[in-house]
Amino acid sequence: MAYQTLIVEIDDYVALIRLNRPEALNALNQQLLSELGQALQEADQNDKVRCIVLTGSEKAFAAGADITEMAAMNYDDVLVSNMFGTEIEPITNTRKPIIAAVSGYALGGGCELALACDFIICSDSAKFGQPEINLGVIPGIGGTQRLPNAVGKAKAMDMILTGRFMDAAEAERAGLVSRVVPAAKLLPEALAAARKIAEKSLISVMVGKECVNRAYDTTLREGILFERRSFAGLFATADQKEGMNAFLEKREPQFRDK
Repeated sequence: MAYQTLIVEIDDYVALIRLNRPEALNALNQQLLSELGQALQEADQNDKVRCIVLTGSEKAFAAGADITEMAAMNYDDVLVSNMFGTEIEPITNTRKPIIAAVSGYALGGGCELALACDFIICSDSAKFGQPEINLGVIPGIGGTQRLPNAVGKAKAMDMILTGRFMDAAEAERAGLVSRVVPAAKLLPEALAAARKIAEKSLISVMVGKECVNRAYDTTLREGILFERRSFAGLFATADQKEGMNAFLEKREPQFRDK
């Protein structure tokens, strides 16, 4: 499918999705979010895709939601349209891993979009922020929920209530990102991580993702029970037999997602 606000490439079982609104620093308008949802659904259903990398430009991953679309809206408009609710669902419903490769600004909805991915690799120029408070509103794409899970209550409150930005070094210390690399190495690093994931059994990768996400949705006791059942279930797969036999035979496994 051809997109107007995205560039999508598939190579070596990795889908690279680039946000492509350079004139607006990749601000998230309805068209971009709709196209992104469609691209993610297609990647999730594509047998040639085993991992997804979501990125923007070197200057901006995404500099927030598009204010020009929201400024004139009132309470009824936002409530009835379920603004951002429908658009963000394809991201959270994608079963294959999504890596956010962030350079430059990831602000407001851009920060929330990165948080909705499974993990973030960023460049040393990255800046994260939830400055919605400066517009008289609060984050509306999950920022008040996902940011505390990522960095803790104190830093989340600080960022959301003051609107201050967090640079790459602080983001790594706080646990917001998994690693920081020079800007020139960001995409190669993210693609290398995606290809490493793509080498694994897709069944175990999706189950592992589901189990980690369950940790944020339930109690520790229920989460551990879910993990144990999932762990036991993987012993019904051919990939488990292949993986363990390959280890014992000192060779690389050949997973078939069965």
